[in-house]
Amino acid sequence: MKEIKDRNIPSSARQMLNKVPEITLYFWVIKVLCTTVGETAADFLNETLNLGLDGVTLIIGTILAVTLVFQFKSKKYIPGVYWLAVVLISIVGTLITDNLTDNLGISLETSTAIFAVSLAVIFAAWYKKEKTLSIHTIVTTRREGFYWLAILFTFALGTAAGDLLAETIDIGYLLSAVVFGAMIGAVAVGRYGFKIHPVLAFWIAYILTRPLGASIGDYLSQDLDSGGLGLGTVITSAIFLATILATVIYLAITKKDVIDKVQN
Repeated sequence: MKEIKDRNIPSSARQMLNKVPEITLYFWVIKVLCTTVGETAADFLNETLNLGLDGVTLIIGTILAVTLVFQFKSKKYIPGVYWLAVVLISIVGTLITDNLTDNLGISLETSTAIFAVSLAVIFAAWYKKEKTLSIHTIVTTRREGFYWLAILFTFALGTAAGDLLAETIDIGYLLSAVVFGAMIGAVAVGRYGFKIHPVLAFWIAYILTRPLGASIGDYLSQDLDSGGLGLGTVITSAIFLATILATVIYLAITKKDVIDKVQN
């Protein structure tokens, strides 16, 4: 493939092949699986292994930093590196919300509002600098930086919003999953039925898949008394990690999710 050229990028900026995958069914499946793992893995490390929030945050944060170094240094989309970063950033997003709630005593209502405003600021800064929020144009280091920062805050926002609905408002994990699934369905209808902008539809759906995955993870892993199925965090995490691994290997071999052109 040839390097992608984007008219919105100054000629002095270094361009590279697109660093993110094409938006296919595989993308959304892995994304939901990653969000589920982010929820259950954080609970497993914190509660089952008794590492504590501070210890887990330090360990996973360090591994994420190393993974992002490899992601930024690569000159094209590498499925294994990219999706490992997504899994880790999903866990970190969960840990950020948990730290604010458990260690600092900040309410889920407040953290949800803070993350929503922060994400809006990131998108505004990204658009002001690049004139696009399309993931089909992640072809410079600066755009990639904006992209991963936005991803982090979508996970943090989704975690806070999901916990707010399932636990604080107390509608339960299963009903929460149904609610967020219905909201994603509404976005799909808006996109294909009413032709809303694809970039707007993508980011709304991306944010909503986080609480959807978290609700699914909690429903599968939490005990029966808490409204779950009682599979536990170990079994739930193992099932979803194995599915992610199998799908990523398939994509690495077939290259079905490689972007080869810019779409603004």
